[in-house]
Amino acid sequence: MPNPQTPERPKPGSVQAEQLKAVRIAINEVDEQMVGLISRRERLVRRAGSLKDDDESVRAPARVEQVISNVRGYAEKLDVDPAVVERTYRAMIEAFIEFELKVRRTS
Repeated sequence: MPNPQTPERPKPGSVQAEQLKAVRIAINEVDEQMVGLISRRERLVRRAGSLKDDDESVRAPARVEQVISNVRGYAEKLDVDPAVVERTYRAMIEAFIEFELKVRRTS
């Protein structure tokens, strides 16, 4: 008897399996594009970091909240779950703050 909490996996060769394969290929393509955008964001963060005077200006909590508000608005316009976008951005911003602080300390 199947476990109702564990979805059944599509059988190899089935239409569902082929559709899942196509979806995964598309996800991989999106991931590649997103990494390209993260690379661009990193270059901009490096530049911004070189213009800041201290670690507090790197952390900039008010700016973080402004970015979160902006991306939630973008998400709503595109009918994307704003909570997912916010959580993703908070994680990304935290990682970039750590990165920017490291860059500031080593330069």
